[in-house]
Order: sequence, then C-alpha cells, then structure tokens
Amino acid sequence: MIIIPARLASTRFPQKVLADIGGLPMVVRTAQRVAHLGRVVVAADDELIISTCKKYGIEAMMTSITHKSGTDRINECANILNLADDEIVINVQADEPFIETEVVEMLLKRLNMLKQNGEEFIMASCYNSINDEAAKDPNLVKVVLDNDDNAIYFSRSLIPYNRGGGAQYFGHIGIYGFSKKSLHDFCNLSDAPIEDIEKLEQLRAIYHQKKISMVKVASTGFGIDTEEDLKRAVEIFL
Repeated sequence: MIIIPARLASTRFPQKVLADIGGLPMVVRTAQRVAHLGRVVVAADDELIISTCKKYGIEAMMTSITHKSGTDRINECANILNLADDEIVINVQADEPFIETEVVEMLLKRLNMLKQNGEEFIMASCYNSINDEAAKDPNLVKVVLDNDDNAIYFSRSLIPYNRGGGAQYFGHIGIYGFSKKSLHDFCNLSDAPIEDIEKLEQLRAIYHQKKISMVKVASTGFGIDTEEDLKRAVEIFL
C-alpha cells in the first residue's frame, strides 16, 4: 500500500505538487511512477489536488487541512481505508517524481523482513552515499547509522564532523515505510524538541527510542524542494 501525502498550501513553494513536469502535474507523475507496485492513494488537503488526480485516474481522498506533517496525513488516510494493523504502508513524497521503483521495492523487502521477524515497532527508510559538497547542502538531510543500519541521528548540518579525516557521508532519501500499527503509534508519540529544531519529523522516533531501519540504495533521483529543482526537473523532459 503506497500513500502519497499532498499538501497544496506549501509555505516555501505554493501549489508545488501541481507544478507541471513534462506535461503532467508533479503529484500525478509521482503516483504513476509507483503505480505498478500496488495500490496507490493520494492523501490530499485540497479538492483541487483530488480533482487533478482523478482526471488522470489516480485514487485520491480528502484529509484534514490541519495536519502538521505528511506522516499524520497518511495515518488519517490509513485509518479511513481501515487497513489491517500489520499491513505495510509506504509513504512516497508527492515531490519525488523521479523516485526509482527499485528503491521502493528494496524498502518493501526490508519492511517485510522486519514484519517476519516479529518486530514490535516497524519503521524503515532509505539512504545513499553522497559526496562532501552535497553533504554541505542544508536541503539535503544527512543520516548517521549504527552497526545494524539503524539511524542514530538525522540532520541538515554536515554530520559527522570530519575532524579525523576520512568521513563518509550518507544522504537521507525521504521515503518511509511502516506497519499500519507502527504508523499509528508514531503519530501518537509526543513531539520531540530536536524534531522542531531541525524540522525533521523522523527525529521523533529516535527521541522516543524507536528504531528506524535504514536501507542503502543507489539513487540518482531528487526531490523538488525549490524553484531551481523544478527547473532542473522540467529540463529533463525537454
């Protein structure tokens, strides 16, 4: 089950999810990218997104306009859909029109492994290796891992600090997966101070000592965070 949270009133980039990329609205292009992997539903906060998705045959439903995060939005959608507690839910961001299906498949494989192992809390995400220059970009979130590939910390800052030399940097790819129960449990955790400081909701899980299993992937896709990103995306389809 893939749920794509889509918010029209983005503060940094208004109506970003409906921006035209090669003749298709961004959210539609993202949904079509992963449609063959299973059921895809767009969880929207505006009827304009819903009508746009339906025009292209994409399932969409209205969710609250007051959600703080996309994860809260997909949690509401999962509840409306009455999904079973053990069903795997993957959150694909609406601004990821170049997400590789192989990345989603690798994440799904890890989630099913955690499920088969009987993990009480199931949450996973992805990362890739990045160079020193990319690691300095605050728009690209970095992650540090433990010995079992669980996330220790995420930051917009350059981490780890390369005092001893030879640092390797990992960039976080903003795709998440949960069991439906773990999604519900995550959304019911209290907000964490570090979450609000970094503006990274995944830090809530770490603050409350929940594991986030990380999958290393080879990805060249990129999210659309700025007008410059949009121009770059449009040029790909020229």
